[in-house]
Amino acid sequence: QVQLVESGGGLVQAGGSLKLSCAASGSIFSINTMAWYRQAPGKQRELVARITNGGSPNYADSVKGRFTISRDNAKNTVSLQMSSLKPEDTAIYYCNANIVGRTPRYESLYWGQGTQVTVSS
Repeated sequence: QVQLVESGGGLVQAGGSLKLSCAASGSIFSINTMAWYRQAPGKQRELVARITNGGSPNYADSVKGRFTISRDNAKNTVSLQMSSLKPEDTAIYYCNANIVGRTPRYESLYWGQGTQVTVSS
């Protein structure tokens, strides 16, 4: 089985920084796109950033210039460096990944359990 585990959430003051990490483990053949989503109370889950297996990122307009997504293909991890945090960044952050399993060898989308990020004003 495959699982994704996030870490690094917490409470930070506005203007501060946090780094989230997500590690994939299990019977993995390869990982394609990895991404971070977030869901604030009363709102729909939204894409924050995604990165291809070649390392090409793209970002939601609301986080461009403040957040940086990166991945380590050797370690099956994806990270999100968040800077200049704002109260409106408060949400549960989820990672997901398109993972090809070893047996059977087909691609599925997996989600982590989420990590809370709270930005105080």
